[in-house]
Formats: sequence, C-alpha cells, structure tokens
Amino acid sequence: MYAVIKTGGKQYRVAAGDKIQIEKLEGNPGDQVNFAEVLMIANGDAINIGAPHVAGATVVGEIASQDRGPHVIIFKKRRRKHYRRRNGHRQDLTSVTIREIRA
Repeated sequence: MYAVIKTGGKQYRVAAGDKIQIEKLEGNPGDQVNFAEVLMIANGDAINIGAPHVAGATVVGEIASQDRGPHVIIFKKRRRKHYRRRNGHRQDLTSVTIREIRA
C-alpha cells in the first residue's frame, strides 16, 4: 500500500516505513505530523484517485530530525563587464518517517 501526498509544493510517493526529506515543518524530533493532502492511495490493484484530494484519507508520520540540505553555490557573471556575484544557499529540511496510511 502506498500513497501520493503533497507538502511544501511538491508531491511524494510514500509507503509505511519510508523516510523522506521534505521542506521544513515546525516541530521537534519525535512529534507526530498528519498529511491531509493525499492525492492518491493504491492498495494492490485498487487505486483511489482524489479530485483533488482523497476524502477522509490522511498519512501519519513522525519527525525524525531537523536538517539542512547541501550548500549550493549561486554564481552570476557577465563577461567583459567586471560583474561577478557569488552567493550560497542551504535549504532547511525535515526528515519524516512515515508510520501509517489511513484510508
């Protein structure tokens, strides 16, 4: 059994026991989170697709840790104009362990 959830503007295919990294959620490690925006649930050959969400379905997860993503370098340059800009970014992420899918 798996589900497709939407969080942080992205969609994730999850099953019970999966560990995913998503956009930062408020909470401490060990806290429980519920994802109500379930777009699809598949159980064997039975597929339930929502319009836009599956009614009454939730995915329950537990926050494993609050992390930061890899350091990404943003470098802008215009040739022959003596213009160079260097900047960096690290995205805040939350590691979530999926506990169960409630249909």
